[in-house]
Amino acid sequence: MELGGLSIDLLLVLFLVAIAAGFLDTLAGGGGLITMPALLISGIPPLAALGTNKLQGSMGTATATYLMLKHKKIRWNEVKQLMLFAFIGSVLGAIAVQLINVDILSFIIPVVLLFIAVYFVFSPMPHHGKSTPRLSKRQYQYCVIPAIGWYDGMFGPGTGSFFSLAGVSLRSHGLIDATAIAKALNFSTNVASLMVFIAVGQLVWVAGITMMLGQIIGAWFGAHYLFKVNPSYLRIIVVLMCLGMLIKYGVSAI
Repeated sequence: MELGGLSIDLLLVLFLVAIAAGFLDTLAGGGGLITMPALLISGIPPLAALGTNKLQGSMGTATATYLMLKHKKIRWNEVKQLMLFAFIGSVLGAIAVQLINVDILSFIIPVVLLFIAVYFVFSPMPHHGKSTPRLSKRQYQYCVIPAIGWYDGMFGPGTGSFFSLAGVSLRSHGLIDATAIAKALNFSTNVASLMVFIAVGQLVWVAGITMMLGQIIGAWFGAHYLFKVNPSYLRIIVVLMCLGMLIKYGVSAI
């Protein structure tokens, strides 16, 4: 049996992938490194895979953001302006990716995923911020946040970790605070780019909705186990899963 061109078995696999991605992304970031290759392997075209990834990813970040606000890990007044500039950057990035040739995009996406996976392997996990911020609040808000948002609109995987790393290294946030804020910013960028992909019709609804359900489950468990496990181990798992699926995608594309 097939739904929207995808078999029930394939949708079940995507559902399970989304659970794992939602859980790992909430704890260590990088969930998109798992979901994007999975969508590509399923045969979804690159642009539609990016849009579908935003659809399912938005639910995971929405769940995590809601829980962070509910448990007062973040405060709305402190993040609303950052979310706005992240939103703007993401919209511009999502518009830009629509202009790239699909054949070129089929090559670019795996390459970007590979580079982000390497970044996850070799980048140090931040433990605490410096005593003095490297950038002012205005510089951070007007330059860094929109730039990361633009990247998320274009591609996406690793965005949550980029927001966390920027908060720690540039604004002296503690790791827990930076990670919590990153969930809200990532939610904003996901929604922004999703709006663009919906407007141009570049997503597969049945796959996205199936994965959204998995993201809710994974993000819920991840938010309740935040920092109770070693994120370094989780990053290794994310990278290994990403590389494994990229190899499978490369073999199937030959």
